Amino acid sequence: MNCSTTRLGLQTQEGGIEITCAPVDQADRLAAQLSADLGEWGLQSVVQTLAVPHEDGRAALIACLQHEFQQDHMPGHNSLNLIRSLKDIDPTDHAKHTDEAWALEREIWVALLGSPHRFVFHDLEALKSHVRVRRNMALAARLTALAFKTEAAERPEADWHYEEEPGFILKPGRPLINALIAATQPEATGKLYDFSCYRATEYVILLGIAQELQAHHPALLAELQQLNERHAVRSGQFHEVFLIEYGSMEAPLPARFYVPGDRLWFRNPDERSADVTGYEGSWVMYMGGGLFSNFWKRDAPFTLESKAIEIFHWKDGVYSDAQGELQMDETVVEHLVAQTQADPEARARVLERMLRMRDPKGVYAEGGCIDTTREYPKNVSREHCDLVLPRF
Repeated sequence: MNCSTTRLGLQTQEGGIEITCAPVDQADRLAAQLSADLGEWGLQSVVQTLAVPHEDGRAALIACLQHEFQQDHMPGHNSLNLIRSLKDIDPTDHAKHTDEAWALEREIWVALLGSPHRFVFHDLEALKSHVRVRRNMALAARLTALAFKTEAAERPEADWHYEEEPGFILKPGRPLINALIAATQPEATGKLYDFSCYRATEYVILLGIAQELQAHHPALLAELQQLNERHAVRSGQFHEVFLIEYGSMEAPLPARFYVPGDRLWFRNPDERSADVTGYEGSWVMYMGGGLFSNFWKRDAPFTLESKAIEIFHWKDGVYSDAQGELQMDETVVEHLVAQTQADPEARARVLERMLRMRDPKGVYAEGGCIDTTREYPKNVSREHCDLVLPRF
């Protein structure tokens, strides 16, 4: 399947994609099937594979980018420029260049294959399901817009009602997908709704999963619908039920490595302004193309640099109101961000300070705003579903 040098490289590296449940005698066929699938994005010639036998008679198929392609398109695992660098790879059908979903899926495939973290899947269908969920989430994040009130909470009344303990739950018979779209995408209702960016990321993730289930696992979508008619899954429980966290403080992910559909946190490294509700940090979705979600101003998504500069100036926008409560003056922040962006030297100083890995929880020292981890959804494919819904 590969030359000895390639085999050694694949055996020693930790990243890329692994498909775990392949009988040894079918590994070559699985590799050929993966290559054929990658042909849809013109990637079949840039991937190397290796079957690693296990004692149980099965094998793990490892796939990653060829070294030269990795160096050309993801040097140092930097995935932020993929959408531009991949334009050099022409698909057979040139009309696909204008297909947003197609380009996004290609970017996801390349980022997964070039990852420093090993993404493990039960089979090829689970892998393809994962790519589709990420695509759905990234596209939904691009369409999501909220009203700017960090402490408010409202939803479209036609779809949702609020109860103290279960939270915002679906009204009976209101389809989950439509209700999530109505709450997050103003084109659906003509209105922006007030809730936090953290909760919005949960809705974007849930929508991406639900859209995949509608097409490929409708029985699970029905369960998810019934769950949301009884109880909202939120915050820490949402993370436990739906997400997998990768990276760690001990083994941080590269600062410029992101896969479209990742949820992540930018930390506010300033202790005083971090005490303002909603400004402890910023939860965002990586939407691909080097852009991160800006749910308050959808048409002005963040780059890594612009997000870092905004968070840096939160320290300058904080003030105490008449009751002694800390508040944030966004007008001051916007003014100073514009000043910094226009001054190359000031911009370089701010980025040098901010584009560092964050300090540990409770520490405010020399760390920046970059988190060491990301989050992605658990597998929801029909044959190998890792999602276990809670019972309320």
